[in-house]
Amino acid sequence: MDITPTAEKVPAMEITPAYYRQILGLLPTGVTAITGVNDDGEKLGLVVGTFQSLSIDPPLVMFCVDKSSSTWPKVRKLQNFTANILADDQVPVCRKLSSKGPRKLEDVPNSTCALGTPHIEGATAYIDCVVTAEVAVGDHYMVVGSIVSMEQGSGDALLFRGGKFGQYLPIEMPAPAAAPAPVEAKSAS
Repeated sequence: MDITPTAEKVPAMEITPAYYRQILGLLPTGVTAITGVNDDGEKLGLVVGTFQSLSIDPPLVMFCVDKSSSTWPKVRKLQNFTANILADDQVPVCRKLSSKGPRKLEDVPNSTCALGTPHIEGATAYIDCVVTAEVAVGDHYMVVGSIVSMEQGSGDALLFRGGKFGQYLPIEMPAPAAAPAPVEAKSAS
């Protein structure tokens, strides 16, 4: 799929990777661990920052993963994965799963769900999926998963913005001012 704008449609400025990260880093993203197993039954995990809902009917989600990932091809083979939405106290889990080392889930408490994929203990939510589509776009794969089960965990979601982890804080909005009572018209008598 070629999504490069043509000069006739939109003149493109030169966008460096640093400037791209600077601008798009302004938008907070949730931190999601994609987990699965390989052919030998080894539990695998990787972190993505682009996980989101895609469709309610049918229930679909999507995420993007870098083409250079060494973990995603192993998870992809069995066509099942769990999206573990990490909680705001799970920064160490995120760092471990973002590493390049082997057996990244070895010291991360987890259990195996009915689909056979790992649920990371303490996550905010678990969404078990079957891969239904994968499209190469730029330097990433866009993966679509069909949801087979989902479960709410505990805690608030971990966020990432501008190279830093954070948490959601709601904005308190003042109550709207009450509308003035309607004035009744008096009849002339």
